[in-house]
Amino acid sequence: MAPSLYTQTLLVFLFILFLPLTRAFTVIMSDSGAPSALVDGPQTGFLMNKNGARTEPREQEAVYDIMRATGNDWATDIPDVCRGRWHGIECMPDKDNVYHVVSLMFGALSDDTAFPTCDPVRSYISQSITKLPHIRTLFFYRCLSYNPQPIPVFLGQLGSTLQTLVLRENGHVGPIPSQLGNLTRLKVLDLHKNNLNGSIPISLGRITGLRSLDLSGNKLTSSIPSLSFPVLNVLDLNQNLLMGSIPSSLGTCNSLIKIDFSHNRLIGPIPDSIDGLKELILMDLSYNRFSGPFPLSIRNLHSLQALILKGNPMRSTTIPDDSFDGMKGLMILSLSNMNLCGPIPKSLGKLPNIRVLHLEGNHFNGSIPLSFRDLKHLSELRLNNNQLSGPLPFRREVVWKMKRKLRLYNNSGLCYNANSGFEDGSDPSFDSGIGLCETSPPGSARSVQHLSTIHGDDSGTINRSSTGAVHKASGFVRLLQITAFLVYILPFIVTSE
Repeated sequence: MAPSLYTQTLLVFLFILFLPLTRAFTVIMSDSGAPSALVDGPQTGFLMNKNGARTEPREQEAVYDIMRATGNDWATDIPDVCRGRWHGIECMPDKDNVYHVVSLMFGALSDDTAFPTCDPVRSYISQSITKLPHIRTLFFYRCLSYNPQPIPVFLGQLGSTLQTLVLRENGHVGPIPSQLGNLTRLKVLDLHKNNLNGSIPISLGRITGLRSLDLSGNKLTSSIPSLSFPVLNVLDLNQNLLMGSIPSSLGTCNSLIKIDFSHNRLIGPIPDSIDGLKELILMDLSYNRFSGPFPLSIRNLHSLQALILKGNPMRSTTIPDDSFDGMKGLMILSLSNMNLCGPIPKSLGKLPNIRVLHLEGNHFNGSIPLSFRDLKHLSELRLNNNQLSGPLPFRREVVWKMKRKLRLYNNSGLCYNANSGFEDGSDPSFDSGIGLCETSPPGSARSVQHLSTIHGDDSGTINRSSTGAVHKASGFVRLLQITAFLVYILPFIVTSE
């Protein structure tokens, strides 16, 4: 099935974001808040040859050591690494026309964006990195996967200059060194998908200028420390083994636009302090052990576009009718399998931009709010496996737009009125499992003719298509997460031809 309009739009947006990375060198620009000995701005190889500037000799030898350590011995045959540079090294001149190394990047991101790759068996990160006094960017991607090593503690010695440290899918083991807290000028710290264990160091709280922190896809344990990052935009801790509750200090990180704590073991209530996150666009707290009550403070998150809480046992919590008032920008909401009960909040029918709404696997009862009739942009709705009853309020065009992405089964009391669009359910592309409402004499039981009996019980088809819908929705959420991450990380990675 072709991707939805919203997915296509996000794919185009991502392509535009990635395009500069496929054809350009990378250099971290200066931190304007601190003095620098360098003449800031990317310098081309042509200009370096023309003006006769050369790489500082000690840095030249350090680069040779670093390249040898990653299995790139060919670099030692280059007489001047800044004048004969390769894709993955960037240099800047100082006021005496001497060039200094400011960026080293390793690993093939794509066929078009390939920095020097690492020898998969014998690579290591050389301590000679500490001999580069102007280094701003270190990027190692899939470099040590077959030779697992701890994160070198000597990286903490680069605190006076380093702004971006990416050790992504790098095969690192052991704890996160507390010495990384010395990198007080760091803006991006990305340790995604390694095999790191232990706790999140409290020392990271010293990096007050951090904009993006990604520790996802590891084996981190213990609780989330009470850290406060005043300018942090992205906080991703998903797929770890973190325990305890969300610290209330999270509410002081009021520049956050993405929070992802999904797939951990977090417990307790979601703190009310999150209502201070006025810039938040995406929050994913799914598949933890939050026990409720339902966080009413979310109604103050007016910028929120995706809220994912599914898979948390909220202990038969009822959601007040006005819980989603004011969340006009919300596009994705997933509250599946949370033990929620009572009627569906009427405020859900007042979300003008909602596209994806998952409420399945709860104990909702009563009728579907009439306000759902006005959800014109809805493209995926799951209400299956609840205790809902009464006629369906949807417009014919919305029903046919959703088709198999409308899930209503296992609500024995639901039915549809004639001429509502459901009577055409015999089309093989649509099977809701909901019957026709038939008027019965007073005091008698209502008769319901189920679509599933009209053209056979096709529960296998429902399950297969439902699984497909799960993957599509997950893909949509992931695209939104990646978009949010890139929008806020790219300003710190500037490209030059």
